[in-house]
Amino acid sequence: MPRRRTSSSSSSTGSTTGTTAPTTAPRNRTPQPVRIRRRSFGDFVKAFFAFLALAVLLVGVPGALATQIGWPLPSGVPSLDWLQQEITVETFLNILTVVVWLAWAQFTACVLVEMKAALSGVGVPGRVPGAGPSQLLARQLVAALLLVGATAASFTPGLSQLGQGGYDAHHKPTVASAQQTPGFFAQQQEQAADTAAALAEQASHAASHADAGGSTAKQGDTKYYRIQPPEGRHHDSLWEIAERHLGDGRRYKEIFELNKDRIQPDGSKLSEASLIRPGWIMEMPGDARGGELVEMPDEAPHVSPDVQQQIADYAQTGDHAHGGGSGAQGGGHEHAGGGATQVSVPEQQRPAPDTGHQQATGVGAESGSSFGLPEALLTAPLLAAGLLGALGRRRRQALWQSAFGAVGGRRGMEPPTPSGDAQDVQDALLVGADPEGVRLLDRSLRGLAASLAEESRALPVVYAAWLSNGDLHLQLAQPAGKPPAPWQQGQDQTFWMLARTDAERYEDVDTAAPYPGLVSLGTMDDSRLLLNLEAVPGIVSLSGREADRAAVFASVAAELATNGWSDRMTITLVGFGQDLTPLAPNRIRHLEDVEALVETMEAETRQRRGALGAAGHDSVLTGRTGPAQHTRWAPHLVLLAAQPSAEDAVKLAELAADASRLGIGYLVGTETGDLPGAAWEMEITGQGKLLAPLLGLELDAQLLPAAQQRAVVELFVEADPENRPEGSPANRPPFLVDISEQGRPAVYARLVGPYEIIGLDTPDGERSALLHEALALLLLHREGVHPRVLSSALWPRGVTDDVRNALLDRLRDWLGADPDGTPRLGTDGSGRLTLAKSVVSDLDVLRSLYHEATQGKGVGSRAVRGRLLTDALVLVRGPLLADRPEGRYRWLTHEIVDAQLPLLVADTGLALCEFHMEKNRAEKAIEALNAALRTAPADERLWHELLRATHATGDTSRLTSLATDLIGRSGARGLPPRTEALLDELLPTWRDAIAAVG
Repeated sequence: MPRRRTSSSSSSTGSTTGTTAPTTAPRNRTPQPVRIRRRSFGDFVKAFFAFLALAVLLVGVPGALATQIGWPLPSGVPSLDWLQQEITVETFLNILTVVVWLAWAQFTACVLVEMKAALSGVGVPGRVPGAGPSQLLARQLVAALLLVGATAASFTPGLSQLGQGGYDAHHKPTVASAQQTPGFFAQQQEQAADTAAALAEQASHAASHADAGGSTAKQGDTKYYRIQPPEGRHHDSLWEIAERHLGDGRRYKEIFELNKDRIQPDGSKLSEASLIRPGWIMEMPGDARGGELVEMPDEAPHVSPDVQQQIADYAQTGDHAHGGGSGAQGGGHEHAGGGATQVSVPEQQRPAPDTGHQQATGVGAESGSSFGLPEALLTAPLLAAGLLGALGRRRRQALWQSAFGAVGGRRGMEPPTPSGDAQDVQDALLVGADPEGVRLLDRSLRGLAASLAEESRALPVVYAAWLSNGDLHLQLAQPAGKPPAPWQQGQDQTFWMLARTDAERYEDVDTAAPYPGLVSLGTMDDSRLLLNLEAVPGIVSLSGREADRAAVFASVAAELATNGWSDRMTITLVGFGQDLTPLAPNRIRHLEDVEALVETMEAETRQRRGALGAAGHDSVLTGRTGPAQHTRWAPHLVLLAAQPSAEDAVKLAELAADASRLGIGYLVGTETGDLPGAAWEMEITGQGKLLAPLLGLELDAQLLPAAQQRAVVELFVEADPENRPEGSPANRPPFLVDISEQGRPAVYARLVGPYEIIGLDTPDGERSALLHEALALLLLHREGVHPRVLSSALWPRGVTDDVRNALLDRLRDWLGADPDGTPRLGTDGSGRLTLAKSVVSDLDVLRSLYHEATQGKGVGSRAVRGRLLTDALVLVRGPLLADRPEGRYRWLTHEIVDAQLPLLVADTGLALCEFHMEKNRAEKAIEALNAALRTAPADERLWHELLRATHATGDTSRLTSLATDLIGRSGARGLPPRTEALLDELLPTWRDAIAAVG
């Protein structure tokens, strides 16, 4: 949950006071002036008309009813005869008058409730029963009336429905609104809640100490907690430790202050509350509860001597060791060395798909930092997953285009191996990506849309989504009723929440993506914010230095272009120095200047308004749940990094006024921070903080700096075969082996088919499977594997450095050394893990044989070519790692070897078929093609050559039988056009013949 700023009043209780109040000083921000919007003439006009409307509705309506119609109810008690009388016009008017009086009374109550909440600035306005539209109208009129007053801060346009905290039974009502699931908060509400939070927190601490009888305080015990190793994807955090042992996660700051900058057993220090490591020791406040309470050091038999010594040494550091009190930090208790110690066993935790991966990948930061992996991508799991998936699709597309566009096969064309910054960025994508989090987010949103469609309900307007502690929270623009199961009501009526366990039960559904405009902006503690750009009621402005703004714009553009929770969309970029089009040519388009943008958006705005009106929809959201959901109402997101002129800014503001209804979003950069029509104003600081004071946001911004942006684009450009110069030679395989008798390897792994290793003893114990998987990953990447990439592949939910290093030591021992003493597992100059040339796989041999046959010795010798191709085809025993256990080798989803191997086998079969057909050996050619089809059954080229070779035998019935088999394999789709054309040439009567056979 993101942290909220706390009142400075709490910090006034220093260590010498002896009180129990924790240290809750305000967080240090980069000093930024709060920008107050000056009241315009239009604001006063709106306030005047709002006053008139309220006067008419509150005074004029009852006055008119009283003077014009009078008392509508009967003067006496109704009798049975009265009920049997004919209904006259007067009776109908009286009934209608009663209804109007009731509606007036309800609206008056709404106005009083909203006025009270607006003037007090504290708490959530009460809900008048059955008064949804009436209360919304009252809220808007009150907001417009108070817009010219000091209380207008809580009525910022577009935010009046946002972030009003609900009541939590476990906390004091006065602080509930500031301590719930993250949201957007008006500045005035936040200040009031902060003050109330400080007072309530002091009261709650005093009460808890009184309930405890003062036993802990009297004893003066000092307690410690040892950070536990990760369990699956979950990692310990100070918030959860405080929640388990102090009863309130917000008290994590007390633990942080007690332990800040103290030397840990591994020699490092705690400097950031979000960066803790397994094995560290945390001194706990004296009122900590839960876990195992033990006496240290002699009365803790279940605590190892090493840990006892570490805690004893750690106890000698800190303020208490020098006679200073730690009341504020530690709850006000005086600490005495050698007191009772708490070594807690971690309880079961909820997994966190959005943040757990970052914590897991950050564990080894101290050992991996020397390799220079860009932190911006390591801490952006959704962006990294989108880029990695898009890059894999681009490389597969390049392989297929190369295969089916070349005459006689690919001739060994291999994807280029990245180097330098591009290699670092690729490794960072592999480490940082969270594809499971993307999959759950996509299924959850589509499942919600499908459920609402089944209930004939429209999609609610969603301003933002928070991924927090494993759960998904949708922040609605206004209350939308009870969410469909398994979704639950969140902290108030403007939040819908889905727990991770419920999200995992969702299956793929055939429905359009409901909120494709969601994009990550950054994190606040353990929560990740995704803003729905297309739903913002106006322009989102971003101020700050040009380079910092560009990093935010690049991150937003890259994620929108490649994310996995969107279908179709258009992203228009203006003012970008680096062309991002290669990331998604079908989504991204660049415009030269703001003038071209205004012209384009004026035309599209008119077109969308007309289309919505013709379709009978009030917004794109209603269209996305209708019959045309898959073909219409895709969002158009405009990212304008350049500062628009004053005239252009006004035009954009006019266009953006109705943009949210049309599915158009605007993110505009500004140097001054003063942009007309900006509904939400944000600022990026030089320290990477994304600030929005009026929204109550202070995020660690998600960025894509210029260097990483160039490297990402380079990866996509190099993957495009169209960028390869005409007539350039085919890329060599990344690793060629000596295929002669003298090149016999010391270790030979068979990966093509069932996994076997020759030359090594089978490792003992449960780690055998892990060692085999690590070796397979290294064999498929002869260019080297970053240690953090290896650990991320083997332990996708995270692992500590000591576990990873222990595995590498066992892997080195298992592989051994060459006769000259060189270890078979080494490292290159960049620190990446590499295998010696004496460790070879059958895939290496297969690539080498094909390369030598088509580009080496086989080119000048027919006999050599035939022998090499035959030997290569013999190596193929099935698909890659055919017997791999379920649940392991998931990193293969990021690889393209599953596409490379079938194409390589098909190329080998085609080349051997050509070799035999040169001598009219059709049967041998058919044998080679059938062998290749067992591994590449979907390769159309193999079937075409099989038809030609079968035709060469002169056996018409055999050719007809093959055509029949092909039709059966094609199913309802039918034969591909080129296959039909080939059959028309080889067997003109094939349709009649097949019909006769059928």
